[in-house]
Amino acid sequence: MIVREAKLLNGSKEQYQALDDAIRAAQFIRNKAVRYWMDNQGVGKADLYKLCKDLAASFDFALKLNSAARQASAERAWATISSFYKRCKKHEKKKGYPKFKKHCRSVEYKVSGWKLSGDCMSINFTDGFQVGSLSLFCNNETREDLHRLKINRVRVVRKADGYYAQFCFDAERKEEGVYTGNVVGLDLGLKYFTKDQNDNAVIYPQFLRKSERRLKKAQKRLSKKFVKGKKPQSINYHRSRKRLGRVHLKIQRQRKDWAIKLARCVVHSNDVIVYEDLKIANMVKNHHFAKSISDASWYQFTQWLDYYGKVWDKVVIAVSPAYTSQDCFNCGHQVKKSLSTRTHSCSNCKVEICRDTNAAINILKKGMKELGMEWQNNSTQGHWESASQAGKHGEKIVSTIDGQIDIASGFLRTMN
Repeated sequence: MIVREAKLLNGSKEQYQALDDAIRAAQFIRNKAVRYWMDNQGVGKADLYKLCKDLAASFDFALKLNSAARQASAERAWATISSFYKRCKKHEKKKGYPKFKKHCRSVEYKVSGWKLSGDCMSINFTDGFQVGSLSLFCNNETREDLHRLKINRVRVVRKADGYYAQFCFDAERKEEGVYTGNVVGLDLGLKYFTKDQNDNAVIYPQFLRKSERRLKKAQKRLSKKFVKGKKPQSINYHRSRKRLGRVHLKIQRQRKDWAIKLARCVVHSNDVIVYEDLKIANMVKNHHFAKSISDASWYQFTQWLDYYGKVWDKVVIAVSPAYTSQDCFNCGHQVKKSLSTRTHSCSNCKVEICRDTNAAINILKKGMKELGMEWQNNSTQGHWESASQAGKHGEKIVSTIDGQIDIASGFLRTMN
């Protein structure tokens, strides 16, 4: 599935208010479905669909919402419930019991309740809220997809800087990759965002740290306008709230843009990418580094690595980070060190190397082992020797001649 986004423009105040009403109606139906599941045993997805019909008969604002949009809201509730069941079956510590949504920001339509214009320049919402026609502002790539691909769903999302329509297309993105014969192991960190086995480092721009002054100023203005116990708050309060939201939204977009561009560059330049699978939820419990870890956005970067690996048919592997910084890449001797120690000095083989580079080599060795390969570091760059069998990731087999990987028809193959 491909998702494209376009901004909804040239609407009146009444039209945007109608979109807000539709979003609140979807939130109401979703919360009612969760409550119905809590109060009754053995409730399934079909029962939630029947509940949507009963709610439409009982509440006029629920009837205004398109029937397919009501079903989509029930599906959101069922997705939360089914994921709770899965975690219970796996005996996970945190089950994630379904909760009510207080601030919902989107409503989802299926194949009805909306209609695109012939030139795909505007969209008309035809349900009972009478939103009417709104202009679509998007790039050329999105416009082309609107003309040629089948739209499965349309999602209206309210953000800090306006309203957006997200189009879900019934297609899979596949592109022909450029194969270079390179492999890379990535160590994720705070001093260096990534460092590979060749000591190449990438420094993170720290978008949150650079915007902290503006955030504090906007937050201070907002807090001055808040009056405890007053409902609703003043118009100036809500203006300050939206202004603060736009600052956060800009930081979010900067992080996403950085993650996409870097992940695209890494996958484009290498055929095998190995990174450490960090447990970020546990790491942010350390209040000394929580803000820096959240600002780095490692998870988003690794998600885009996986995405572009599938698009270009490259091998992307996540390995356990256990002891990658402690073990010596040369002899395997474990050298315990604190986080402040940035140099790996092995007492066994007398090797001195950057801590992050040592970790990157160990990460790459773990990934190669999963592919049935063995890493030998006889030089600065190191080289690889072919293995007799493939690893766990499909039928992709890595082999080398003079330190290079041979590529044929998009697959890594062994040569004799």
